[in-house]
Amino acid sequence: MPRFHFAAAFGAVLAFPLAASAHITLEKQQAAVGGSYKAVFRVPHGCGGSPTVAIRIKIPDGVISVKPQPKPGWKVATVKAAYAKPYKLYGDTLTEGVTEVDFTGGNLPDEFYDEFVVSTYVTADLKPGDALYFPVVQECASGTERWIEIPALGKKAQESERPAPSVTLTPAAGDGD
Repeated sequence: MPRFHFAAAFGAVLAFPLAASAHITLEKQQAAVGGSYKAVFRVPHGCGGSPTVAIRIKIPDGVISVKPQPKPGWKVATVKAAYAKPYKLYGDTLTEGVTEVDFTGGNLPDEFYDEFVVSTYVTADLKPGDALYFPVVQECASGTERWIEIPALGKKAQESERPAPSVTLTPAAGDGD
């Protein structure tokens, strides 16, 4: 299967319209800045009855130390690139890291549900109260779903037809109001 480039998904149009009655979501709806976050991506369906064969996750700026959990029956690969700025983590300065996680080669029938797990660290320079979006491209044996829509300022994710999975950022543990 040829390699799908995530960036191309933003400019691409679906080959055929699909109902967005359910979408890929994150299990935990909140993540603390300056702490670890276990991103569990829930996949409730395929594409118009077709089985899911790949999940490609774009890691947002400010999320570092990304490690996908191996998944039996699936190949896991990462794409690394330079960060927009350097980040400090446990005394080290990180200038590059994982910017995309790809789970490929599996077969998740439309009538089944599954989860894909990625361990991350949410940097302390992100702002509590903001939403953090993880765009996902779901490839199926026939068709593709692009869960990449990030709402414009002042709009809610629920208003999007194909919303990117998101979490609300909370203050670091131990921060008082």
